[in-house]
Amino acid sequence: MISPRCAAGLRSPRCTLWLTPLLLAWGSDTVRADDAAPPRELAMRMESELFANGGDKPVARSLTLFRDGVAWDFLELPGDDDDKTLRLVEVVLHDPARDRVVVIDPKRNVKTQIETVRLERLAVSLASWARRDDDRLVRWAGGPDFDEGLTKTDTTLELAGPRVRYAVAHAPAPSNEAAMAYREFADTALLLRALLHPGGLPPFPRLALNRHLETAGAIPCEVTLEMDSRFASLGGRTDRMTCRHRLHPRLLTNDAAKIDDAAARSAAAEAVALAAFVERIVPPEE
Repeated sequence: MISPRCAAGLRSPRCTLWLTPLLLAWGSDTVRADDAAPPRELAMRMESELFANGGDKPVARSLTLFRDGVAWDFLELPGDDDDKTLRLVEVVLHDPARDRVVVIDPKRNVKTQIETVRLERLAVSLASWARRDDDRLVRWAGGPDFDEGLTKTDTTLELAGPRVRYAVAHAPAPSNEAAMAYREFADTALLLRALLHPGGLPPFPRLALNRHLETAGAIPCEVTLEMDSRFASLGGRTDRMTCRHRLHPRLLTNDAAKIDDAAARSAAAEAVALAAFVERIVPPEE
């Protein structure tokens, strides 16, 4: 959902885009594994743009293509030049049938594979840690119960917690299968962000909202996260991130070529361990 991808919170556009979108279901402390896989003939696309603090230009953009039981997610972030043009920085293959996620860095021509069981274990350990944290917001975000503070209408969801508010506008999904496929993708994307970019807000409030969306047979149109700083009472600012989604119930003409190109990139990329992949994306602090 903002999607598709933030497991880690507001610390960077790369994390926050998956406030959103991106795939495993969250019940209490475990990831649901008993849902049938969506039909392989399901094909659709989700375009997502992330806006920060009321800005009119996106700070990140993603395109998610669903085909043949998998999802290809293309993430664009600003380059290093002054014009801040968004450029492709990451491609992620979500492959639930093979219980894996493959993350590709097209610039460095490297990739790493993450088994979904690793994300399941991360969810359990992250929830356990969050519920013991000193900060009320972090403890709240550890779940498992988010019914208090949740408000629902036919087209919106709102979840409020300590110093934080999530607001989701949604529309009917093309089918129940589409709603399930999107939730599977979005949940996995959230946990993936938490693994690759630790240190932000735990993803469990978003996972809970994803669950409500699937139950309603809905897809998000807009997801907003507002978070006060820890020192808001002393003049700290409020961060506001909004991700707008556009769902197309079918693939466009050039989408097949885009998927084929991504598959070729994946085949050509050098496989590296997760630690090496992350170290080269996020340099260690001095």
